[in-house]
Amino acid sequence: MKFPITREGYESLKKEHEFLLNTKRPAILKAIEEAREHGDISENAEYDAAKEEFQFLQQRVAEIEEKIMNSEIVDGRQGDGDTVAFGCCIVLKNLDTDEDVIYTLVGPYESDIQKGRISMSSPLGRALLGKGVGDEVAFKAPGGNRIYEIVRIE
Repeated sequence: MKFPITREGYESLKKEHEFLLNTKRPAILKAIEEAREHGDISENAEYDAAKEEFQFLQQRVAEIEEKIMNSEIVDGRQGDGDTVAFGCCIVLKNLDTDEDVIYTLVGPYESDIQKGRISMSSPLGRALLGKGVGDEVAFKAPGGNRIYEIVRIE
């Protein structure tokens, strides 16, 4: 199954992948070689640290490659404009606090709550999909149950 991703999100993954392979990886390999030159690698903290960093890098590269392989670029906002769909910017009113919040609905690889980007597969994302302005959505959040009203869909 392919996961939707914005062109911006896809390009960001590609850019990180390129940086890790073309810049970070050679630097780590150089650090490993330099640490080897310091003698006995069995008690060489620099060597161990560089090898560990290399393993983390390899894991991240594999993770990014899997995301790229399993994603499908979806250009622009989906849907009819009257209901919440992938790519929508949604203005919500928290009915408990009467405060407005703004989220953009994205795929699972791009979600970042600090940037107002929520995944379609998150509890709130699933509750919002297909709903329209004026609808109330209830969902279970880590801090308890929440109820929002959809104020605007952009």
